[in-house]
Amino acid sequence: MIIFGFSNINMSTNPTVEVCFSPRLYGHKLTDTKFITVVVDILRATTSICAAFDHGVKEIIPVSGLDEAKKMKNNGYFVACERNGEILDFADFGNSASDFIRDDLKGRSVVFSTTNGTKTINMARDADEVVIGSFANIKALADYLAEKNENVVIFCAAWKSLFNLEDSVFAGALSEMLIGHGFSTNCDSVLGAIDLWHRAKPDLKNYLSKSSHRNRLNHLVSEEDFNYTVTLNSTKVIPVLNGDKLELV
Repeated sequence: MIIFGFSNINMSTNPTVEVCFSPRLYGHKLTDTKFITVVVDILRATTSICAAFDHGVKEIIPVSGLDEAKKMKNNGYFVACERNGEILDFADFGNSASDFIRDDLKGRSVVFSTTNGTKTINMARDADEVVIGSFANIKALADYLAEKNENVVIFCAAWKSLFNLEDSVFAGALSEMLIGHGFSTNCDSVLGAIDLWHRAKPDLKNYLSKSSHRNRLNHLVSEEDFNYTVTLNSTKVIPVLNGDKLELV
């Protein structure tokens, strides 16, 4: 059982954790002092970003619009691009973790544009720092955030601004870790996300297999990619937005 100690929560000087389940809620977040935003798009953008850095990509440039992605493709960049799960015809590859596990990307810059994830990354620029979260790097991320000792907003990319299970379950897992590091919360979304995490934790793969987005992408995400997605702590990379590029800290 987790005890949060709400009687002292308003008096606490500890950093806080908050969850936004959808981009439509981000503008209504409670946190209004210095904070770090963790962007999460489990299926598939932030998982793939972590895989890319883990396998030697130098930097990732997240762009929201297709015109910009096409322009950068014409300028010689590798481009990973999808809309509604499908790889676009001008792109070099798509949005699955396995797409980034290739030798020709090591030490290279990659332009990345997706339906939900990259738009969410660019929405989060009001934060003092934007970092990328996935189950693959969750422990390293929690340790990094604990060391930074600043307020955290976990920002779920969701699916076209609708609530989804996979991002919300991740938000619960990370929130629980941060509370274990001494973070406080007065956010009901955190409590709900932690409850979801407790339901999912005994068999994360099976629990997330029922999600609408997993079923929507069933013909596009291989079993190997899904296994990577739901495996915790396979990497220690911490991708951080630095200007217009994601880089490793």
